[in-house]
Amino acid sequence: MNKELYIDSNLNEVSIALLEDKQLVELHKEKRSSNHLVGDVYLGKVRKIMPGLNAAFIDVGYEKDAFLHYLDLGPRVTSLIRFIKEVQAIPSKEPRLESFTLNEEIEKSGKITNVIATNQSILVQIAKEPISTKGPRVTSEISFAGRYLVLMPFSDRISVSQKIKSNEERNRLKRLISSIKPKNFGVIIRTVAENKKVAELDADLNGLVEKWNLLSERLLEAKPPVKLVSEIDKTTALLRDFMNPSFNSICTNDAVIYDEIRNYTKTIAPDKLDIVKLYKGKAPIFEHFSIDKQIKSSFGKTITVKSGIYIIIEHTEAMHVIDVNSGHHVNSQQNQEENALNVNLESATEIARQLRLRDMGGIIVIDFIDMHLGANRRKIFDKLTEEMAKDHSKHTILPPSKFGLVQITRQRVRPEMNVQILEKCPVCEGSGEIKPSIIITDQIENDIQYLLQEQNEPWLKLIVHPFIYAFFTKGIYSQKIKWYFKFKKWISITPDSSYQLLEYRMFNKKGDEIKL
Repeated sequence: MNKELYIDSNLNEVSIALLEDKQLVELHKEKRSSNHLVGDVYLGKVRKIMPGLNAAFIDVGYEKDAFLHYLDLGPRVTSLIRFIKEVQAIPSKEPRLESFTLNEEIEKSGKITNVIATNQSILVQIAKEPISTKGPRVTSEISFAGRYLVLMPFSDRISVSQKIKSNEERNRLKRLISSIKPKNFGVIIRTVAENKKVAELDADLNGLVEKWNLLSERLLEAKPPVKLVSEIDKTTALLRDFMNPSFNSICTNDAVIYDEIRNYTKTIAPDKLDIVKLYKGKAPIFEHFSIDKQIKSSFGKTITVKSGIYIIIEHTEAMHVIDVNSGHHVNSQQNQEENALNVNLESATEIARQLRLRDMGGIIVIDFIDMHLGANRRKIFDKLTEEMAKDHSKHTILPPSKFGLVQITRQRVRPEMNVQILEKCPVCEGSGEIKPSIIITDQIENDIQYLLQEQNEPWLKLIVHPFIYAFFTKGIYSQKIKWYFKFKKWISITPDSSYQLLEYRMFNKKGDEIKL
């Protein structure tokens, strides 16, 4: 499978598109001014404790307080709290976790009132970004993810990804990490660490420990609420998690991001350095690589699949509902059961892509076309499971119910991606009514006269629908010639088939649109 990453950077946000075999599967948008991203670590203050929920609300500087449940405190939270107090009590002393004595783990079924108190300072990490009217969800079980390892302070456990099947390799990795990791740091060994050398693992571990040391130094004089450590941006996070031999192109239109990606790629995969490219074309990068077209066709309520099948996605307060329709996909050589199976198999692939692309979370209910054979229902379940295996978010898929419904739960840590694909009509401005077409020429001429004679524009470019273009330019004594004799300036007229019939726009010599 070929993977391509395209990054479109502008003043307000960075858009990241991940393509697999030329098909858009993930779209991320990151505001340049955004805070409270997953992985950011804050020194917060306990605002309110809710014994009934066994949870607390933490002030982390967001307009809504963050939510911290007892189960998200982590088993060593008392050690974390004592470490914060000791560090801030003696600011001149260099904080070292390696020489720190850990407390006993807290009870799994304990009460939050026995652990933290109102107005107390506590170190928390964003586990789920603010979504809708809710504030962020946080955890005090701090972790730092690297390329091969995940570092967990206040722990001594070493865990290995279950996807590494070889017992010999699991034991080798455990022995390696136990020999190089500092005391009081736990480590989770990621799948990509399989068969890696000790030098690579050691470099990754040292980088993560350095990140904790930076946090500890900033903790010395920190006053809550304050951010102590930021998670890396989404572009680098995608590279960190997904970079593998199947990547064959990473392209961006931003020189700064280009340099950052090259530097990061040099450290994690130096042999892949030549796949990082800087786009310098005149057309927008997403338009040039036909990503805009895929975005427009992949969002909205109704999604049409190539063979004529279409699926309808409805969003409710409690869940997402997806309905599969055969459309005009009918094979006369097959019976109804075979047709339904083919439609459902093709829809399962598109639905799995839609879940990733929109980052839909919570409960998802899919109404496939009814099938009578249990073996066929099993095929649909297996196909959906196979396609969802490409999804990195935690999810659970239940077999079809007696009503033929498939239920999925999928974890979501960021707001759902929603792209508005319906555009306001440029002619009627959304009112549903337009000016009489007979006066369009007078209206354009009045605007030209105002810009040339009142605003002293030295040059104008007029873009119109091809029908209007033909009306203005055809004939010996065309409207274009008349304007030249009237205004003593040549007006460039260009046709654009994407314009509505009565839509027109004016541009100056620099190519900037002139708003009237």
